Formats: sequence, structure tokens, C-alpha cells
Amino acid sequence: MSASARVVIMLCALASVPAAARTQTPLPDSLARRIDSVYAAYDKTSSPGCALAIYQNGAIRYSRGYGMSNLEHGIAISPGTIFDIGSTSKQFTGAAIALLAQDGKLSIDDDVRQYLPELPQYARPITLRMLLTHTSGLRDYLTLMSLRGVNFDGVSTDQDALDLIIRQSATNFEPGSTFLYSNTGFFLLSQVVKRVSGRTLAQFSQERIFTPLGMSSTHIHDDHTLVVPGRAAGYSPRTGGGFQIDMSAFEQTGDGAVMTTVEDLLEWDNNYYAPTIGGQRLLDDLETRGRLNNGTTLDYALGLFIQEYRGLRNVRHGGAFAGFRAELSRFPSQRTTVASLCNLGSLNPSVLADRVADIVLAAHLVAARPASPPVGGAVTTPSSGRHIDPSRLAEFAGVFYAPELDAPFTVAVSGTHLTLRLASGDTQPLTALADDRFSTGPRLTIAFTRDRVGRVSAFTIDAGRVRGIVAARR
Repeated sequence: MSASARVVIMLCALASVPAAARTQTPLPDSLARRIDSVYAAYDKTSSPGCALAIYQNGAIRYSRGYGMSNLEHGIAISPGTIFDIGSTSKQFTGAAIALLAQDGKLSIDDDVRQYLPELPQYARPITLRMLLTHTSGLRDYLTLMSLRGVNFDGVSTDQDALDLIIRQSATNFEPGSTFLYSNTGFFLLSQVVKRVSGRTLAQFSQERIFTPLGMSSTHIHDDHTLVVPGRAAGYSPRTGGGFQIDMSAFEQTGDGAVMTTVEDLLEWDNNYYAPTIGGQRLLDDLETRGRLNNGTTLDYALGLFIQEYRGLRNVRHGGAFAGFRAELSRFPSQRTTVASLCNLGSLNPSVLADRVADIVLAAHLVAARPASPPVGGAVTTPSSGRHIDPSRLAEFAGVFYAPELDAPFTVAVSGTHLTLRLASGDTQPLTALADDRFSTGPRLTIAFTRDRVGRVSAFTIDAGRVRGIVAARR
């Protein structure tokens, strides 16, 4: 047998070894105890929690589960527990598009309407790269669904999302002029993959990414009825104490929907250093930062944030959907990655992953900068709102209809303030910010407009990732 043949056999044998078995020398107990303390609040049988893995030099250096995968059945979290990783999925969508570009099936700088001609023709063409870098200006479809009163616990399909996106007659801003995180872009990329390859994003990713890398516990969840052995349930805190189930039956992909384990993610991380999928070109594409029309370079590439953390280059992406939270944070210069996957919506795995990195990479990190105090040293508090004469409130009341959402909104007087009711029936109090401008909180404001004789005729909604939705009085 030749030496080259022996090398091939050795590599194949290594690839067949489960990720959990490919461990390096374990971390010293002193470090392990400090890492465990980061998750100590969730390391109990009465709480959801997280799975953690630390990868170094191509192997798992430390992994553990903290808390419960399923409270009803008393199943603990382990490194093999399957989690929904939310927007951490976006890097896999970016990889799928980059692979199709390598195949010659598309160009990342193509106009999206070349593949999805049913989309409106906006003032400026929207490219696939704009979708990948959150610079398209397209309104976030999940926020649109929320405004429309869609129940996120229920089933929602690709067509539901596409129909809503097509209704949008305008963008948040001129495409390419601004960075604004929007799930719409990555959802539309899943549709591009389907039309170009003839396979769903789930099928394409399984064939071209997950199976070749040996990610046997990973899939894109586009069928809410699919049984997934070993997956965690999602939870959120219940008012008054305890937890409640927090799951979604949405079937859209691209912006999320990858289900995986901290063990499987090692294989994806290893592809970063020795790319068997896509080669160096894939890595170069995934780390090509977005650029605005004015030449400004972003810290967002193709489904990845390219940042610096305490003096080290940091390639990462978090995720959040329903009761699931995730973070995959890589430090290439140290060949170290922290994977933190959680099943409690109130957790922040990005912060937890940073705390783990602080411990593992302490010798390589620069001192953390202290938080800047508020100007003047005073702590500011939100304004309690502007006073509006109660006798004027009736002029705002009425039913308003937003064509781009195909949904009604009802503004009503309740005592000395106004309320806003969505199509779902959810009603929230409105706080006056100015004479004709109100808010339900930091994420949603409505600004009323008047006709020529001064009567309230419409209002415009701004809701973070959605701007400029007009609802006219019926």
C-alpha cells in the first residue's frame, strides 16, 4: 500500500469518528469549573438551559449540557441535544448561495428579480449581495407578520411569507444605502436556491453541506410535522414564575430553521480551517464584507459578523427565534470557537459565549473597556410621554387599514389615553410623543397625518425593521 493511500484511509477513518470522540486533552479542572459557573444559574433540573462546546485546533476541548432539554419528560440537555439555532442559520444560507455561484448557476451580484420576477420593481435594483448583507431595504417579513397579527405559534408557509413581501410597494430606504437587519433577504435567498437548483434549501444543504461534512444530527426544519428525536423544547419565562412552552410551527427557511447540536457544529467549524466544502473560495465569499453605495464597508459579510473582540478578530453570528437562542463565535487566530445553544428565550448566549471566551483566551485578550458613563454622570430615564388634552383624543379614534399588510388597526379612546388594536385582537396603550405622534413602546411608533381641513386621515407605522407602512382611515 502506498503512503498516499494510507493517508487517505487515515483521513476517512478520522471522518467516521463521531465529533464527541474527537477530543483534545481536556481543559484543566480549574478552567472547567470557571466555565461551569457561567451557566450555573441554569444547571438544574427545574430550568431550561444551554449546551456548550469549545473547539480548539479541530477538536472539542470541552462540552457540557446545563439544564433541561424537556421539562415535561425530565430530559437533560447534553452536547448531543438538537436545538433550533435561529439566525445563526444565515451563514449556511450564505454558503448555499456561494456554492451555486461556484456552480455557475448564479452570480451574487445578480438582480433578485432575475429569479423572483414577482417581486415589485423598486426604484433601484436589489441584488443577491444586498439580501446577504442586509442592505436591500426590504421590510422584515417577521415584523410585518407581527403587525398583521399573525400567531407565531401557528403554521406559516413559504407562500404566506412571499405573498406578504410582494405586497410591499416601497422599501425602508434606497437599496444599498443603509444596513438594517432584515430576515426578508435571507428568506428570499431560500427561494432563489429552490428556483435555481430545483431543490429546497433543506434538500440542497443536506446534499452539499451537512451530509458531506458528517453533520448527521443537522437539518433545515421546513416541515413542522417532522419528528426530530433528541431535539429540545423551547421555553420562555411565565408571568408569576416558572416557564411556558415557546415553540413556532413556521416553515420558512433561509433566515433561520437550522436544527443542530454543538457536536455537529464542530464539523462546520473545521471546514473553516480545512475547507472540504467549497474550498478557499467559499471562505473568501462568506467573509466578504458588505459595502454601501457610498463605499462604507460593513462589519457584516454573507451571514456572518466580522468583528473584533478584546483585540482578537471575531467571526460570529447569534440567533433567536421562539424560545431558542444561539451563538457561534470563532476566534480564527487562536483556532478557538465557542458554541452556545439554549432553549430559554430570556437567555443571551452571545454574552455567555463571550464570558467563556474571556476564560479560555484570557492570555490573548486585551483588557475590556469600562462602560462609558452617561453624559454628566446622570442616569437617564424614559420620558413618561407628552400630555394630550383628553378632549382631543376622539379625533384620532377610528379604524385604519394598511394595504401592504392587508390588515386593519383600531385606535380607540380608553379613559385618558388611546389604545391600538391589531388584527389579532391584541390591544396596547399608546403614549403620546408629540401632538400627532404616539408609541406603544421603543419598537413601534405611529405618526398621524391630516387632510387639508385638519382631520386625522391616516397614520404611518415605524417598527424597527419596518418603516413607512401607511394605514388610512376607513
